Amino acid sequence: MTAHEIDYRIFGEEMQFVEIELDPQEGVIAEAGSFMMMDDGIKMETIFGDGSKNDSGFLGKILGAGKRILTGESLFMTAFYNNLSGKRNVSFASPYPGKIIPIDLTHFGGKFICQKDAFLCAAKGVSVGIEFSKRLGRGLFGGEGFIMQKLEGDGMAFVHAGGTMAKKELKAGETLRVDTGCIIGFTKDVDYDIEFVGGIKNTIFGGEGLFFAKLQGPGTVYVQSLPFSRLAGRVLASAPRAGGKDKGEGSILGGLGDLLDGDNRF
Repeated sequence: MTAHEIDYRIFGEEMQFVEIELDPQEGVIAEAGSFMMMDDGIKMETIFGDGSKNDSGFLGKILGAGKRILTGESLFMTAFYNNLSGKRNVSFASPYPGKIIPIDLTHFGGKFICQKDAFLCAAKGVSVGIEFSKRLGRGLFGGEGFIMQKLEGDGMAFVHAGGTMAKKELKAGETLRVDTGCIIGFTKDVDYDIEFVGGIKNTIFGGEGLFFAKLQGPGTVYVQSLPFSRLAGRVLASAPRAGGKDKGEGSILGGLGDLLDGDNRF
């Protein structure tokens, strides 16, 4: 498997986008809906699966599309090709505040495992597949189900992290415990399992869930500070309730609290 060799630049701080420079006949694949802008001369094509050699033939394309259904993604991906003689740029944007992380698969033994909604785009030739969990506990309680995405090949891929990203290098036997939703991804040699929090008070009153993700080295782990599910939960909790009354900072005092905290909408 030989992926296209692409150059890139990442712009921004909190709402980032990645600009990929394509030489003539080079291409990049991306999740549907991540496209931001492109130069004249780039051809856009909607494809089943990831368009890699693993999806060659009609049956391969159907299986590739089926993989994407299992990970909760769209049936289709979008490929962008430079059909002109000069260099051209195409850009892809983050779906919500956070960081875009470049993953050079040649540095990770040709494989990287990530949560199912982390993948943003990759060089043409990188395979975007599924990673089944072989452990019942991980599948039932891991937060991402039995299936995570795996990126395979020898090219560049880009994943998205919510909030701030932390990179942890684990030595052999070293263990890291993480909230299940805070995992972005990890290298293929990391052992991933689920561990019960333990203790009656922690279980009932802890508010952090019943299970940790237990990651054991050797390998590299990427962690995010703000999973989208957590962000969405906070937004939903503050959304207006039935009847039009919203939950603001002064809601414990009702309308008086809204006046005191500067929320003077009438």
